[in-house]
Amino acid sequence: MVYKRSERVGDVIREEIASMILHGEIKDPRIGFVTITKVVLGSDMKAAKVFFSTLGNAEDVEKTRAGLESASGYIRRILAKRLKLRHIPSVGFVFDHSLEYSDRIERVIKEIKEDKGL
Repeated sequence: MVYKRSERVGDVIREEIASMILHGEIKDPRIGFVTITKVVLGSDMKAAKVFFSTLGNAEDVEKTRAGLESASGYIRRILAKRLKLRHIPSVGFVFDHSLEYSDRIERVIKEIKEDKGL
């Protein structure tokens, strides 16, 4: 399996942003319990889509996304200090629906098992 450079850099960026959130370096009250699930970089590595998940309803998700977007300049500056890259990608945040989807699938499977008496 070929592991592209953009994937490796994306993994490092994910770890660094998660670390910033975990250690309270981003001080925005809108950002609560957040998990950075993955980072997708374009082939030119100039833009990064940072996927996150959080608990709560759609309003909470939007507040969290707004808080992360507002901190994107700060995040980019810290990444520039920590990573030895020629160009630091711009960062955009996208809510990751995959956890909700997997939870829904799990509930459906559980209902099917209960209906069949398994």
